Amino acid sequence: MEAFAYARPTTQKEALGHLGASFEESAILAGGTDLLSLMKNYVVAPKRLVDIRGVKEFGAITRGADGVRIGATVTLQELADNAGLRKDFPGLAAAAAGVPSMQIRNMGTVGGDLCQRPRCWYFRNGFGLLARDAKGKALVPGGDNRYHAILGNDGPAYFVNPSSLAPMLVALGASVEIAGGAGPHKVALEKFFRAPHDEQQREYTLASNEIVTAVLIPEAAANWKTATYEVREKQALDWPLATASVALRIEGGTVQEARIVMGHVAPVPWRSPEAEHALAGKAFGAEAAAKAGEAAVRGSHPLSGNKYKVQLARVAVKRAILAAGRE
Repeated sequence: MEAFAYARPTTQKEALGHLGASFEESAILAGGTDLLSLMKNYVVAPKRLVDIRGVKEFGAITRGADGVRIGATVTLQELADNAGLRKDFPGLAAAAAGVPSMQIRNMGTVGGDLCQRPRCWYFRNGFGLLARDAKGKALVPGGDNRYHAILGNDGPAYFVNPSSLAPMLVALGASVEIAGGAGPHKVALEKFFRAPHDEQQREYTLASNEIVTAVLIPEAAANWKTATYEVREKQALDWPLATASVALRIEGGTVQEARIVMGHVAPVPWRSPEAEHALAGKAFGAEAAAKAGEAAVRGSHPLSGNKYKVQLARVAVKRAILAAGRE
């Protein structure tokens, strides 16, 4: 780990004052469960860490007429334990509780989960976000790609988005509240993530002089039935191989509207209009759920070593739909 300066602001304004013109100059520290491991492995080496845990307004869960505001430093465990969220957004509480490490749930934060870096082993071993060799050749297509993308993987990005919360939040129509840069603003979470086209871009639209301050869930989303279904290789600390998060509006046994988002299968949380269309207007049940699962993976392009993820994603979508509808 390289030497670094450390700042612990107590206000949002003070925190923004410590940020720099590049991610190499400064980095946000919250739970540190991802950032510190990246620094220890010399993947990143910011000159200054800005610890935002002392900014009180970043750590609250509040509810108003417009919906729910979840501060960026709220931990995954606090999210999972919140009675109101468990009642109205069970799919979100389940996504937080599904992180199998108690230590990570108690240290990892909402903002950190959304902004964590890919778990791609090429990236983690210093080959860059787009995983290229010294001659610029992509390493993933002809390399070990067991855990890489099956959707949206036409290059140059092949990693999968690692967030546990993002698929469910996208399905809920959530947005992120951002401070800094050109001023405070909101971004729909579905547009917050991106597949970078070069090494200068990050996987999200946040600039180096900006901070995610909160996640905002619209109040109307509380009327939807939600669920998250994850497939892991093991029950111990591990990242999912595929996940599906769904939000359904069901009336009289018929699905009126559906939002279906897959995780760990693409460089961004992957919303599937095809699966949503296959489900909308259909009688809720196993047959409709199975057809939606088929539609969700119809456009997949597995790599040489990850074809198995197509079946996992298909089943995850089906089971998430059934879990939500029976909630």
